[in-house]
Amino acid sequence: MSEAFTLAFDAPLGGLNTLRINATASCLATAADPDVLPAILGHERLRDLPVLVLGEGSNVLFAADFQGLVLRPAWRSVRISEDDGRTAIVRAAAGYGWDALVDWTLAQGLPGLENLALIPGLVGAAPIQNIGAYGVEVSEFINAVEAWDRAQGRFVRLDADACGFGYRDSTFKREPDRWIVSTVEFRFDRERGPALDYAGVREELATLGNTVPTPTQVASAVRRLRRRKLPDPASIGNAGSFFKNPVLASERAAELKAANPSLPVYPAGKSASKLSAAWLIEACGWRGFRDADAGISAQHALVLVNHGHATGAELLSLARRVAGSVEERFGVRLEPEPRIVGAEF
Repeated sequence: MSEAFTLAFDAPLGGLNTLRINATASCLATAADPDVLPAILGHERLRDLPVLVLGEGSNVLFAADFQGLVLRPAWRSVRISEDDGRTAIVRAAAGYGWDALVDWTLAQGLPGLENLALIPGLVGAAPIQNIGAYGVEVSEFINAVEAWDRAQGRFVRLDADACGFGYRDSTFKREPDRWIVSTVEFRFDRERGPALDYAGVREELATLGNTVPTPTQVASAVRRLRRRKLPDPASIGNAGSFFKNPVLASERAAELKAANPSLPVYPAGKSASKLSAAWLIEACGWRGFRDADAGISAQHALVLVNHGHATGAELLSLARRVAGSVEERFGVRLEPEPRIVGAEF
């Protein structure tokens, strides 16, 4: 035991995940400094256990108890490490709150993250999921990621290319048992213009009277949009959008669009298009559905909700039913965004 970390065995996790699943972990370790990671991972009672890094628990579904070590990064710091007047490098600790980072960067005159305002979670989770919203992905701003590499037993630094970013994907997500993110390094251009082309952003700014908006005003508009569209985890258990928007070959997407004219379709790179998973789910009649305490939000069809005492297995079963109906009707396979612990989707 060390002052820099604490251990709790047979630890309840119900208050540590936003879906409010009453799972337990063999051990819960809270670390105040990344330098203690070797000591935690090498602890005689922990060294052979699987490891799950858990920040705010806003992107995880516990389908069963976790027979392993849950690690919570509690180191929190942020600073500008380089600044030439136009471009700035910001280093943020994995345990720093994501939305707090958005506000901090805007206060320093560093635009870019405003479209990602109010996304729950910690900084360390951002590159893993390559979080994105309203036409912006965090990978656009990541200069490097520093992480403990369990395969090599040392800290490493990966530049943006080595992170293997894709749509809601990264090297870290593809090898979750290998990496523990410690620090994320961002690059900002002070002269970057706003990203306003995603549906709803300009309209929300117009209602606020912001025709030539500042980055801070864009962040305010995005927060208003998110609060209106998505249920608050403080009010009802949820993990935000449960399914990724499916990416298909453009030819196939065009066929679906021709058969379903109201289906939203967006460009997704060369010869690929992204469909609205929410539209597909709602078209199958799931919005507002409830089976005991497991349900689909009436606010947004992408959101699985726990009305009280649903188990992780019950929520996973419902998610599978939703995905099955979409595939049966549209021939489109949905994939979950959150990490599912204790089961395969």
